[in-house]
Amino acid sequence: MSESVVYIAIGSDHAGFLTKEFIKRTLVEKGYTIRDFGTFSDESMDYPDSAHPLSKAIQNGDYHYGILICGSGNGMAIVANKYKGIRAAICWNDQVTELARKHNNANIIALPARFISMEEAAKLSLLFIKTSFEKGRHVRRVEKIEKIL
Repeated sequence: MSESVVYIAIGSDHAGFLTKEFIKRTLVEKGYTIRDFGTFSDESMDYPDSAHPLSKAIQNGDYHYGILICGSGNGMAIVANKYKGIRAAICWNDQVTELARKHNNANIIALPARFISMEEAAKLSLLFIKTSFEKGRHVRRVEKIEKIL
């Protein structure tokens, strides 16, 4: 993976399909390299079928960031967070999105298509990609996420 190119994985279920397509167009126009993990229509499907392969690709280091979209964001985030090293955050506004990256080093944004506009979803995706992890005291906290007590 070239460090000069930002690689983005994107996936949705049927409820997030149109939002996914809008985000893809927006990101490609901005010069990002995208891989679409589906779904490829608005026909009913099971969200884990997109979330599992996308999360595995992020875990393997094939992509810098992931974007998952479903009706509430919850199902996608639950699936993604089953993977070691994945920190998926449900985001619905600028502040939550920035904190997900700055404080939690989230690597997947989960968006609730039924609760935000397509334009807002694209804006939050760009904000997520452009926001850096603050490190400092947050490194210790993020490292504790995967400790089994």
